[in-house]
Amino acid sequence: MTAVDLPAVPRVLIAEADPWSRDLLKQVLLNVRCDARLDVCADGQQAATLLREKTYDLVLADWELSGVDGLSLLRSVRQQRRSPALPFILLSSRNDSASVREALPLAPTAYLTRPLNMESLTQRLQDLLLNEGESVYCEIPPLAPGMTLPAFLERRREASDGAPLRVDVKAAVQRSLGPEGLDLKQLEDQVRMDPQITAVLIAAANSAGYHGTPVQTLHAALNKLVPGQSMNFILGLALKHNVVLGDPGLVAYAERHWQLSQDSADYARRLARMLELDHERCYSACILHRLGDLALLRCLEDWRQGGGALDDEAIGESLDTFGAAYGSALRTRWRLPLELRQLIAATYSLEGGVYSREALVVNLATQMARLTEHEGLEALAGSKTARLLKVGLSELLRVRKT
Repeated sequence: MTAVDLPAVPRVLIAEADPWSRDLLKQVLLNVRCDARLDVCADGQQAATLLREKTYDLVLADWELSGVDGLSLLRSVRQQRRSPALPFILLSSRNDSASVREALPLAPTAYLTRPLNMESLTQRLQDLLLNEGESVYCEIPPLAPGMTLPAFLERRREASDGAPLRVDVKAAVQRSLGPEGLDLKQLEDQVRMDPQITAVLIAAANSAGYHGTPVQTLHAALNKLVPGQSMNFILGLALKHNVVLGDPGLVAYAERHWQLSQDSADYARRLARMLELDHERCYSACILHRLGDLALLRCLEDWRQGGGALDDEAIGESLDTFGAAYGSALRTRWRLPLELRQLIAATYSLEGGVYSREALVVNLATQMARLTEHEGLEALAGSKTARLLKVGLSELLRVRKT
């Protein structure tokens, strides 16, 4: 595709098996051409069907697709002898010379190996989808006539992109890069207070492309994913719409929920260490327990930008009505491990008659975090949760002061 034959609005096919890599590719592409008409699929057979039914301006396909692999898709496309040739970017985890030699005769527009170089991918997409010096601006669509805020939030619940970012991801990644590459420990320290990054990396580490023991902590996720892949997932989050809140009222609410998550997580980690329990799991559960409320605030930003009225009362009512449902929907859709979801649920309430000690820790920690500066710990020390943990006032004071 050259500058003279670029379509007004390009149609692009993305065929990628892993859901988080698929989402990353989508975000990188939309960051280049926000108006692109996208078809996204997870298997090669569906991609082959789409290629027969529609005319595309660009294809990005994973070699390791199930059914019909990406190389077979490329071979099929080249057999059609289209002129000019359909731009086709082949993605693969294979970087050996034999695989490269196998692909090159089919003339892929690019052969990119994982972990992807985000700058290189972006540049290639710009070359293929934009004329020199061109940029594309997409206006935010207005709300549908007669749309109410509750109806809008109910409709968005199953499609929410999650929470806004608390951390400047580009700065965090930059600070974590050293002479020998990405320092995972440094990166973990930079992003561990961000619920969205934590949730996405845990979900990605448990996706179809990774097997073994379920991952329940940020530390385990970073060490299971390839470092470059972790970096790409984190940087990809910054490309999404409304990832940074702009409304001051929404920012104020988000700050309170972020702080509540952080305080709960810090208390849970200290309590768990004191009791010789899994402090990383407890930290993760608490840092994630307000994910739904934060995701809701991000959707309220969409409502405001679409022309909807928003005041403090509407924000509060929306959080009370939809916050928990948004969190539940996200944790299920992102397939966070059941054990982690159960631990997150324990931050709100303890159900049933038998509780794990970790569940008691996160429940007690979130109760501590909700106390105002004028409330003491005496009543909390006498609560059922503290008694079951055999934690008294002196231990709680130590946790708060640490």
